Amino acid sequence: MKLRIKGNSLRLRVTQSDVSQLMKDGRVEETIQFAPVSDARLTYALIVRDAVCDLQLEYRDQTVTVILSPAAARRWAESEDVGVYAEGTVGLMVEKDFACLDRNDSQDADAFPNPKAGVVC
Repeated sequence: MKLRIKGNSLRLRVTQSDVSQLMKDGRVEETIQFAPVSDARLTYALIVRDAVCDLQLEYRDQTVTVILSPAAARRWAESEDVGVYAEGTVGLMVEKDFACLDRNDSQDADAFPNPKAGVVC
């Protein structure tokens, strides 16, 4: 899972195995440790939980949690939809991570097939 923060927007890009784990366990998370002290870390998680909206955000205890409602998670995971989006104080985006078109990157091994692969401009 990749985290991108730009201004007041937050985007999670998830691989095929992330989506599988999310649908099986209801949670995918990663932590970045900025320094060798316990409070110098940031955890980001994507979870499925009953929610007021299809997509919402929580932040507490150095953890950013993006919450997908069960219906939104199923609809997104089982379709060709690229993402789920919400506007608010922070713009939220949860998207399938597609393979890059311009290189054969080992990090793309678990990415979703790019729908534009093989397209000639």
